[in-house]
Amino acid sequence: MNSLREAAHIAVRDCLGVKPGESVLVITDIEKRKIGYALWEAARDLGAEAMMTEILPRRTHGEEPPKALAEFMKHVDVFIGPTSKSLSHTRARQRACEAGARGATLPNITLSIMRRALQADYTRIAEASLRVAEYLTRGATAKLTTREGTNLIMSLVGMKGMADTGQFHKPGEFGNLPSGEAYIAPVENSAHGTIVIDGSMAGIGLLSAPIRLTVRNGYATKISGGREAQQLSKLTRSFGRPGRNIAELGLGTNYKAKITGNILEDEKVAGTVHIALGDNASIGGTVSVPSHMDGLLLNPTLEIDDQTIMRDGKLLI
Repeated sequence: MNSLREAAHIAVRDCLGVKPGESVLVITDIEKRKIGYALWEAARDLGAEAMMTEILPRRTHGEEPPKALAEFMKHVDVFIGPTSKSLSHTRARQRACEAGARGATLPNITLSIMRRALQADYTRIAEASLRVAEYLTRGATAKLTTREGTNLIMSLVGMKGMADTGQFHKPGEFGNLPSGEAYIAPVENSAHGTIVIDGSMAGIGLLSAPIRLTVRNGYATKISGGREAQQLSKLTRSFGRPGRNIAELGLGTNYKAKITGNILEDEKVAGTVHIALGDNASIGGTVSVPSHMDGLLLNPTLEIDDQTIMRDGKLLI
């Protein structure tokens, strides 16, 4: 079995728990067609009622798929989304899960990521992700700092930490593949301070210079830095103020993931933190906008209430 086929079988068999006779829908686009077909073959080989549809590439992460497809997603047992732009933070994905479908999205997945980060011990990853998510849920205040200048405080009161475990076996369960993170939507309007993104940025890739965000009342009010900061400012401009909402605090837990410039894998790297701008309605918040962009912070320190759970990129819990 070649490495792509093996990774596809791990995704379908182990991560999604596909069983004979289940209906499985693979959603792909022209850029990810080869991976989409490998996942379709894996579902077929397991005896599933395997289907595949190709959509036009979305313009931004979080843009909705076609309405007919959104309706179709609610009527399958499993959906898998290897697409060039993320379907994770869409109403279509959320409503499919509410209807009982389980699934995984693989936004901008590459062959090398598929072969490397999917072939990990997902029991180990699940344990770490669930443990961190529990701390996020119990926490009232989070303080995030880095040596590059990040100093951000946000409220977590009443919000629920979520674990991207890589194991989606029950109706309604959902996550990214490759998996490995714990995340939470901070309380709207609560984040204050400075974020210095020094790893990578969704829609941009690896950064040659840090991007600095000034945060007031839960929104990035200023984006400064070099050329890549200007790119981010342009990418968020069309979405107005909601596009600069501090939408997510996430911690990577995948020990096999590497920083490559592809945020799908980067945000899963153990010892990193990511902060997202834009939509949080799909993870328990109230800001709905067709954009969700993650920025990666290296060697972070994160305090939840009076406990340091990560120091300089080392998880302590």
